[in-house]
Amino acid sequence: MARDRRLPFLRRGNPRDGSADRDGQRIASAMEGLRHRGKATLHDRLHRVRTAFGLAVQAGLAAGLAYLVSHRLLKNPQPVFAPISAVGTLAASVGQRFRRTVELIAGVAVGVLVGDVLIYFVGTGAWQLALVVTSAILLSIFAGASVAIVIQAAATAVLIVTLSPSTENLEFPRFVDALLGGGIALLVTAILLPLNPLRVINRAARPALDLLADQLDAGAEALRNRDRDAAQRALFRLRENKEELAALSEAIEGAKETSTLSPARWHRRSELTHYAEAADPIDRAMRNSGTLVRRAVTMIEDSEPVPEPMPDAIGHLAESVRLLRQEFAAGQEPEHARERSLRAVSEAGRAYADGVGFSGSVVIAQVRTTASDLLVASGIEQEEANRLVRQAFGEKEHRTGGPTDRSPAAHPPTAPPVG
Repeated sequence: MARDRRLPFLRRGNPRDGSADRDGQRIASAMEGLRHRGKATLHDRLHRVRTAFGLAVQAGLAAGLAYLVSHRLLKNPQPVFAPISAVGTLAASVGQRFRRTVELIAGVAVGVLVGDVLIYFVGTGAWQLALVVTSAILLSIFAGASVAIVIQAAATAVLIVTLSPSTENLEFPRFVDALLGGGIALLVTAILLPLNPLRVINRAARPALDLLADQLDAGAEALRNRDRDAAQRALFRLRENKEELAALSEAIEGAKETSTLSPARWHRRSELTHYAEAADPIDRAMRNSGTLVRRAVTMIEDSEPVPEPMPDAIGHLAESVRLLRQEFAAGQEPEHARERSLRAVSEAGRAYADGVGFSGSVVIAQVRTTASDLLVASGIEQEEANRLVRQAFGEKEHRTGGPTDRSPAAHPPTAPPVG
């Protein structure tokens, strides 16, 4: 007789009444969700590692070179700040590395000035250290310095006060190390190991665009099945998009900097224009999609009619986002993404003609607006995108009572806005 290998709590209960089977199904579903979440988490972590790998190699190379130059060529017996400056330039302000180098040097200047002057008049000690740090911070803020300069000034002041009694001529090596570390960091990013800016952006864009596409698909399926909980989950996930959008914006800034500083990447400038101009409309598409899904939740709650073309329209928007990412990554003109956006609008027009309620009319309007955002992201001017949306929607037919017109009762209380 075969042994029942299930867990004990799954074997309890009378199999005839089906209660154990129902418990087992619920638990199996929960375990499957946990396994899926574990795989997703691992995938996300591996994606973050791949995204940061180039930066990590750059930082390691810059730190090693800064140490060697400071120690071997400049004869600094303890070249601590040069590699710290190199890593800080690379890692702390991706996309603003030249500015970061200037901030490091400016912070060192303020810290050395305040530290030397106050040490000359009040000496060294605990209260003197507190006075020097406070003065360095206040002077930096008064001068309108950034947070990076304020922190660097305070850190330099601490080193001047604490190390000056035991280390002579600390000020000049500190300046040299700041300049050396920042310069080597820029050398690594511009000449020795410049990253491929398009690859950096593609990796950063994938989470943001996949999030948008996946949740639009989830919203379409939830509307098709009238599943309020599924629609609510899609809405919640769409609202948690700050990390993905921040990563995309930072990657765009870093890629623009690389294409400016690195002669080997100058030929990529025109290709980067697509992504740089697409960032804002993608952000708008994310927010408008959130409104779309939120109204879909209300449609389900209010038992409004859901015409068959409406979920299809939302699904076409999701596919347009995926095509946009693929065509951008391949360096192609995003024609397929544009076509799919207009197909979404056409399906929305059919749903509108079939008759929708108040929230349904808002969903239709948001399909149009999101499609317009995606068209602008693909490189079309806003005015032209709005014209194409109106044309695909068949707005003239709806307003003049064309062949798709239905009885007045079938129309929503408000007409969808343009664009």
